[in-house]
Amino acid sequence: MKNNTSYTIKRAQRFPVILIGEGLLTGAAGGLLVLLYRVALTYGGRWLGFILEYISGHPVRIFAWFLALLAMACIVGRLVKWEPMISGSGIPQVEGEVTGKFIQKWEKVLPAKFIGGFLCMFAGLSLGREGPSIQLGAMTGKGISRLFGREKTEERFLMTCGASAGLAAAFHAPLAGMMFALEEIHKGFSVSIMISVMTASVTSDYICSHIIGLDPVFRFTLKEALPQNYYWLLLLLGIICGAMGVFYNWAMLKIQDLYKKPKFLNETGRLILAFMAAGILGLIMPSVLGSGHELIVTLTEGKMVLSLIILTFIVKFLFSAVSFGSGAPGGIFFPLLILGAMIGGGFAMIGVRLFGLDPIYINNFILLAMAGYFTAIVRAPITGIILLFEMSGSVSQLLSLSVVSVTAYIVATLLKSEPIYESLLDRILQNQGKKPVSTVKGSGQKVLDAFPIMNGSVLAKKRVQDINWPDNCLLVALERDGKELIPKGKTQLMTGDVLTVMTDERDAGYMHDKMEKLCYTSY
Repeated sequence: MKNNTSYTIKRAQRFPVILIGEGLLTGAAGGLLVLLYRVALTYGGRWLGFILEYISGHPVRIFAWFLALLAMACIVGRLVKWEPMISGSGIPQVEGEVTGKFIQKWEKVLPAKFIGGFLCMFAGLSLGREGPSIQLGAMTGKGISRLFGREKTEERFLMTCGASAGLAAAFHAPLAGMMFALEEIHKGFSVSIMISVMTASVTSDYICSHIIGLDPVFRFTLKEALPQNYYWLLLLLGIICGAMGVFYNWAMLKIQDLYKKPKFLNETGRLILAFMAAGILGLIMPSVLGSGHELIVTLTEGKMVLSLIILTFIVKFLFSAVSFGSGAPGGIFFPLLILGAMIGGGFAMIGVRLFGLDPIYINNFILLAMAGYFTAIVRAPITGIILLFEMSGSVSQLLSLSVVSVTAYIVATLLKSEPIYESLLDRILQNQGKKPVSTVKGSGQKVLDAFPIMNGSVLAKKRVQDINWPDNCLLVALERDGKELIPKGKTQLMTGDVLTVMTDERDAGYMHDKMEKLCYTSY
């Protein structure tokens, strides 16, 4: 029986070997699906360009296009109503399921997210492909788990593998895919999960690279590494990125609240507003449509003056808020990188005028600001650093990337801004009626999870029998210095110990939050 405790423990002992093969399969399947999604979005962007050129100056054609936008908004609205979990980025949904807070229907999410995401990008909404790619990859992993009859613990590992494969395929960034899946989705490290996630990420990237090539996403060159006499500017840039990132998080959540105030606006009504905004901007400022990749090209080639950068940033920011706040299936990942690039470009141009910055370093600041802005918003600095050097193909900026990212992280933390995906996950849980996570329905299977005891944790130097463990939680293993110990009542826990605990599937979310508090905090 798969809900049997002994079966779960014995299966977990073979995870390091089992998950390598399953990670390979998940990476291949998830990578192919996300590659197909990426190609579809590419064609959607091209078709949008042809349409905007075709309707320009022709009122009848413009009217027909707006009717088409209205129809697409209604289709996406029906998809969101049919499967609410496709709304928005998809990353909070994956994180929520991996931590046991709710359950998604993978067989509904896959087609609905694919079609909904494509229609949103075809219409020109300011959304990214990375969030949907991560959700599509994770649901592919879940589908494989269900098809092979895997138990719940293994299923969550495969979802993490799929999420990693999705980001790797979306951005040609296998290391960033692995780090993001561990740092943001799984929120934990172990040999079993790290090897399997790496396998999935590399497999996905290999397949995509073999088909569409090895070129990085951002094809701009950095002529020289930034000299250290300019590093004081990096601190200033990090402060600006941190403050602007905090404002971005506030604005994205605020626009969601504003959308919900008019009672006559349902899922479809909110989407119609976003699609109509895309139609209007397509006529007056088409450069801000879509994810914004062409803006990076224009900016890094030196074809934008400071006033245009500021105007583009403001319009792109507002349009991104309108697009994402509507609940459209699409991510914020890529658009926020574009906004970060605008901050960096504008900052560098001001630096040239006021501080004597050599213009050849403008592109350096564009790249650095993207990493700092991402870190301030998502609060995943390691992923941000790795992602940007993989996407740009440059490894000479690691020190300067680290300075900006750490500074932005500190500023955002001091301003008490919650990471955006954490806030969005809380919103999803609130929208479900504030139900306790222990009410999540499941199959009755047992779930294993691992938690390292951090420095300063309340568990450090305490005996197992003296700890107030969460309800329905069983401590089944303890790893210390690479060796597995059998925990007993008088066993004294130490900083660095990795605890493996078991609970019922329905209590997994509750147990996860309680164990994180015990292992990661001093109160």
